[in-house]
Amino acid sequence: MSGLHDLPAAVSGLIESGVVAEFSTVSAAGIPIDTPTYYFPADDMSTIDLATGLPNPAKAERVRRNPKVGLLIEGRPEEPVVVVRAHGAVRDSDIQANAVRYLAETGYKGISHGITWEEARKAVTYWSRIIIENKPERVYWWENHAALDSPPQVWAAEPGTVFPASDPAPAGRMKKSAWPVRPWPVVAREAVEGGTPAHLSVLDDDGYPLPMRALDFSLTDDGFLLRLPTGTPWQLKGRASLTFAGFRTFVGDAGPDGDRVLFRVERALPQHPATLDTKQVLQPSEDTLAKARARLEHEASRRGQSLPVIPADPPARTRLALARQARIESDAPITGITEDHGNRTT
Repeated sequence: MSGLHDLPAAVSGLIESGVVAEFSTVSAAGIPIDTPTYYFPADDMSTIDLATGLPNPAKAERVRRNPKVGLLIEGRPEEPVVVVRAHGAVRDSDIQANAVRYLAETGYKGISHGITWEEARKAVTYWSRIIIENKPERVYWWENHAALDSPPQVWAAEPGTVFPASDPAPAGRMKKSAWPVRPWPVVAREAVEGGTPAHLSVLDDDGYPLPMRALDFSLTDDGFLLRLPTGTPWQLKGRASLTFAGFRTFVGDAGPDGDRVLFRVERALPQHPATLDTKQVLQPSEDTLAKARARLEHEASRRGQSLPVIPADPPARTRLALARQARIESDAPITGITEDHGNRTT
């Protein structure tokens, strides 16, 4: 096979039309960190791209340091489950172009909470984006969710495939997180009560951070006891992260416990205010806006760039953006975008 279009139609179709992927990167301490993220493949499927906000460049910093990344794309129970090992490349040399592309790929209505574009376009701290291009190196897939206890099918990139390099690193360092860190047992109880799925990310033998959904989980004194699909082709042990749709994320260590995996929590990660109140994505509170604006200006300065000008009218949606919108309108499951969190529009 020479490219992702050579995958079975159901698999390539899911990759093209999916909306949110579990996206795992590797921290400087060697911990895989999963951040569910809107994604948007290039039109020719040569890369599976996504973005992070310029005020919060941690994902991009991790990818620039270590380009090995992992993505998990899921759909309805009868649709394929796809895990991608890829090499990421950071694109932050033209934040203006990134903002326009991000809008063309994602739109704004799914996160608008009903506000108009005239109001939404003011959220420059959100629309200022760093894009990460992810070129697949290997793809695992299962025909449907019921097949997850069987070994996956595998696609591999052609030998000699050239993987893109990131744009040059900006000067200086990013600011430390401005968001609160709470005791993990408190956050864990909220995670269990929240009703969102849990995804565990570990490093495979080649150092790729790969996410997989837990079939079920329970809270313990040390962390979480998880049941993972037995068809998972990498070992579920070592440094790990566990995220609940990105709203609550923990880091720690995973290891076998009978026929389950015990994830011992070390700490909860900081929580952006928008994970607690999704209206703050485009309508941040005064405090959130002040902190985000300071970080935005710092990151733009590091790159020697001006803040982007958000267009008066939203740019035309791309071909694949329209496919993603059709999936949203069909009420298909979309990781992290739920009615309970106010992010589901039809």
